[in-house]
Amino acid sequence: MKAIYPGSFDPITLGHLDIIERASKLFSEIYIVVMENKRKKYTFSLDERIEMIRECTGHIDNLKIDFFRGLLIEYVKNNNIDVVIRGLRAVTDFEYELQMAMANKEMCPNVDTVFLMTDKKYSFISSSLVKEVAYYGGDISRWVPKNVEKKLITLLSKNKGGIDI
Repeated sequence: MKAIYPGSFDPITLGHLDIIERASKLFSEIYIVVMENKRKKYTFSLDERIEMIRECTGHIDNLKIDFFRGLLIEYVKNNNIDVVIRGLRAVTDFEYELQMAMANKEMCPNVDTVFLMTDKKYSFISSSLVKEVAYYGGDISRWVPKNVEKKLITLLSKNKGGIDI
């Protein structure tokens, strides 16, 4: 059974990685798809986000890393995917994710959404929080993979004050 775990991954966090590792044990093939939204400003380019994901998921054999600009459900249909994986950190995530799951189900009745709760130690982490803490010089090593920490610190040292967080 094929599943997709979509997101902006700007940057990927240990919470994302927790969901990916657990999902890879539940499904035969997982598509990690970096979604592009023209209305969003990203800290990292699409290529950088894909590279960071590849670097920290190399130990997982059943992943396909890709990108898409458009409606998630179109990617799902074009690739014959059975399940959309969504990570939940807290109850506040659930309302939005339920709305999206219901809209996707309406557009593509054959696709289900599976919600995975992140490990409690990552339940408060978001990419935005990671970037903000890093921006002000805080320690992010326990929230992101090493390659991401290095890349974010390098970017901040080059562009202090000039990145979107």
